[in-house]
Order: sequence, then C-alpha cells, then structure tokens
Amino acid sequence: MSHPDTCVVIPVFNEDQVIAGVVDEVLATFDHVVCVDDGSSDQTYAVLAKTGARIVRHPTNLGQGAALQTGIEYALADPAVRSIVTYDADGQHRVDDASRMVDLLATEDVDIVFGSRFLDERTEVGWAKRAVLKAAVRYTNASTGVTLSDAHNGLRAFDRAVAERLDIHMNGMAHASEIVSTVAKAGFRYTETPVHIVYTDYSKAKGQSLLNSVNIVFDLLFR
Repeated sequence: MSHPDTCVVIPVFNEDQVIAGVVDEVLATFDHVVCVDDGSSDQTYAVLAKTGARIVRHPTNLGQGAALQTGIEYALADPAVRSIVTYDADGQHRVDDASRMVDLLATEDVDIVFGSRFLDERTEVGWAKRAVLKAAVRYTNASTGVTLSDAHNGLRAFDRAVAERLDIHMNGMAHASEIVSTVAKAGFRYTETPVHIVYTDYSKAKGQSLLNSVNIVFDLLFR
C-alpha cells in the first residue's frame, strides 16, 4: 500500500548519519515525504538531496515545533493530500506503525490517531524517563481535557481538517501539548494506538535522554 493521499512530514536537524535510511524506509510505504531541514550544520541537506523526499529548508534552527508547522503547511499546499503523518528523523519510529495509523484514520470515526509507547510492553523506557513523561501526560490531560497515555510521542496521523487548524507556536518539544490542546479546543475525535519506539544509542544521544524529558516539562510550565 502506498497511501497516495498521505504526506509524511519529517523534521530534521543534524541527522546526516541516519536520515537517508529513514527516508528510504518511509518511501517504501508512502509516496509523499517532505523533510524540513531545520538549519542543520552538518551534511543533512546534501544527504537529503540524494533521496526521493521533498525538502524544505530553514536558514536557522527554529526547533521541532516550527519544523513540523512548516512541513504541514507545505503538505497542505497539495490539494490531493487528505492526511498527514508526523515522523521522527532519528530512526526510532516504525513505518508499519505509521501505515497502520493511517489505516485507522481511514476506517475509524476519528480525526487524529496518537501513537503511544505505553499501551503495550514493546518499548523499553527507563523508570526515571517514564516517570517524567507520565508527569507531562498528567499535566497535558488536566490542562486540555484530553485523555492520553502518551502525549509526547512524535508519531501521529491526522486528517486535513486537523492539519488546517494547527498553528504551532511552541518551537521546543512542548509543541506536542500544543497539538493536543488544539484537538481539545476544536473538538476533534481522537484515539490512541500502541506503537513501538526503538531507542538506539544514536537516538538517545540525539535527544531522547532523561534531560530531554525534563525539558518537556519545563517548556510546559514556563512557556
């Protein structure tokens, strides 16, 4: 299945070591992939230029939230795009999860599907990181009225109506809570589905550390 009316948006910052493999895997299932090079200082753009992805570049690093907003706006410029998947660049997401989420979007009575690493036992999350992420989930659920088990998972699938409503201003990792807030305010229908997040040594070094989870909470409280 090629999901011809779905666009996968991948925010990218200094991922020249792995991004070609990530893009190739996604393109094997999805026809349309747009990568937003968020001011990378390594060879990310040169690597991306050799893939089949469409590329949008930020002249400076603006943060993942801004990169997602740019990619979503780019995808919406194509009237044939009916749904969008957000997907991380560091290799921690699985394409089969993304494909299944798009199928759920098409067959279930929902507008957005959130991936959750906490609905089954496949994803290995350390106790400290789990505790911090769960605290962020509790805050997000309480402040938005949406009930999720994993509010800060970057793997999501949503329809065009949701994409058109999004206006992400939080450029740090707390943009995920901003997306949830938009869903709540607009009354969009949502569901969660289990996904397998693969924490490699590379992805941990690139920002999946405990400190990064603490930064999410900091952004939520002070931004």
